[in-house]
Amino acid sequence: MLAASLSINDIALHELDGFSQTQRGQLLTRVESDLSHFVAGAAPIIEAVARDGDVALVRFAREFDKADITGSGVEARRADFDEAFSMLDREMIGTLEYAADNIRRFHEAQLPAEIWMKEIKPGVLVGERYTPVDSVALYSPRGKGSFPSATLMTAIPATVARVPMPIILTPAGPDGKIDAATLVAARLAGIERVYKAGGAVAVAAAAFGTQTVPRCCKFEGPGSPWVAAAKHLLHGKIGSRVSAGPSESIVMADDSADPRLAALDLLIESEHGSDSSAFLITWSREIAEAARAVIPEFWKEMGKRRVEYSRDVLSGARGGIVLTRDRQQAYDFINDYAPEHLQIHSKTPFEHLGHIRNAAEILLGEHAPGSIANYLMGPNAVLPTGGAARYGSGLSVHDFQKATSIGHVTAAGYAEMAPHAHRFASYEGFDAHANAVSPLRERAPLKTDMPT
Repeated sequence: MLAASLSINDIALHELDGFSQTQRGQLLTRVESDLSHFVAGAAPIIEAVARDGDVALVRFAREFDKADITGSGVEARRADFDEAFSMLDREMIGTLEYAADNIRRFHEAQLPAEIWMKEIKPGVLVGERYTPVDSVALYSPRGKGSFPSATLMTAIPATVARVPMPIILTPAGPDGKIDAATLVAARLAGIERVYKAGGAVAVAAAAFGTQTVPRCCKFEGPGSPWVAAAKHLLHGKIGSRVSAGPSESIVMADDSADPRLAALDLLIESEHGSDSSAFLITWSREIAEAARAVIPEFWKEMGKRRVEYSRDVLSGARGGIVLTRDRQQAYDFINDYAPEHLQIHSKTPFEHLGHIRNAAEILLGEHAPGSIANYLMGPNAVLPTGGAARYGSGLSVHDFQKATSIGHVTAAGYAEMAPHAHRFASYEGFDAHANAVSPLRERAPLKTDMPT
């Protein structure tokens, strides 16, 4: 019945050149998440976890995940990992191994030098030293399915960054067990401390620690509004990046693009949920009309729920086809939108790359669909959404390290810099600052002259 009702009329065509600023602004708007309901609900959960520890984890697992983890325990055992490897299809294990290798290679290349120093003036050496965060909790969601890809994307940069204590938190299934592929991914990433907790419960467990779950410095990974609300409430108690919102993408297609492939790739992010955003943008009316015409054909190859999500997205102001006057108008729209994912369909995609400033991820060419990037190309798939790509970046090894500034000044360097420092301190009214770089320093007794 659903297949029979699918038509070209279900895909919005936005002709940007005729749009007012208000209409254009509506296309740039994502679903606005009001976290007030979730914040109110997360507060007592956090309080219970802080007070009751593992007892709260067991109770909430039963209440929220319909999972009895009393017998199986909060922490995954070595036997659970072994069982996961024996249960999982050998080809799927091979795919996880393949993805893990690519992701590790990318993040190893991203790893900065442990220390660098540069002489900026004679006798003045400055630099930075990078050290890992002491402990991180990595979240693998399970609300709409199981996501071993999220485990690889969060765990591998943490281990590459040499975090001494990385752990993974993920909800248990109704059988009280952790998803097998998630356990396999965890071991492939080099982490075997995996705990059963989801949503706000997981954030609280990592922030306060329980009898089983260790307290951590940071919490990273994609999650639901419950995760976002808990991170908001626990700001200052545990560190974290800005939470990612619903999935979003732009597929840009120039005159040389294959409209069928562009349409196929448009559907990738549109199937995540009705709150997602997905646009195909082009300045070719021929490409726009051909892509629009073929989408119902591809919908027939998808399951009912995914089609419903996709159609919801592509039929309104947060998705569909955007037809622009020319390529510059397309570039301007993309930079204003700052998408999570951008794929450029073109026979010469690199000619467009220099015009894009704001995008969390740019995939070049018709052979680089988001599916490959989301799972196993190598660059991290935990990306900023909601326009945050204007100022933020994807998850990386840098999120699991901290930079410490280093400075070394010789006597010659001090002689040059001291008068300038004294002048600054005097102007700002800091006497001790000024004294430390004044002749008082030269008159101060040396250690060798001090009485024993």
